[in-house]
Amino acid sequence: MAPFASAPALDYRGGMAIFPRPVSPKSALGDFWSYFRQQRSHKWPLLGLSVALTWVIVWTFVIDANTNTMPTRNKIIYVQSWDASRSDAAIILQQKIDFAKREAALEKQQKKMQGWADAFGIEWRDEEARNTARRKEAVRQIDAMLDDRLARAEAQEKGADRGEAKP
Repeated sequence: MAPFASAPALDYRGGMAIFPRPVSPKSALGDFWSYFRQQRSHKWPLLGLSVALTWVIVWTFVIDANTNTMPTRNKIIYVQSWDASRSDAAIILQQKIDFAKREAALEKQQKKMQGWADAFGIEWRDEEARNTARRKEAVRQIDAMLDDRLARAEAQEKGADRGEAKP
């Protein structure tokens, strides 16, 4: 049985060059200069456009290379400190205030995103109606839970003021 590739191997690497046969660096440079010597009305705008696009691409890489790589200065984070002897009722009241602020910020962010959706032609109203109903029910339940906890905490404080033992 004859081998699969029975012909003698030909050395193909010697005939290959960096540029194809009709092109050499000298002829490519000559073509470039002959193009710019011709009087063409679109020559300079195209040259300007190609330089600008190249500059934008290079500048994008430069900016991307510097993004999130520079060391940041020491960042001071302030933490709200609380009195260790504050009552449970005061804690729950603060939770109610923080929850209301969070809901207001969420609504503001939603209005902003709805503006973006309108700008891009995204339909959001049907989904928003369903989600708003769910959200209002969840907020109502959380408020009821906080109100219940607040009432119990105030009752415990009043009982402690009268000398009764806490349950």
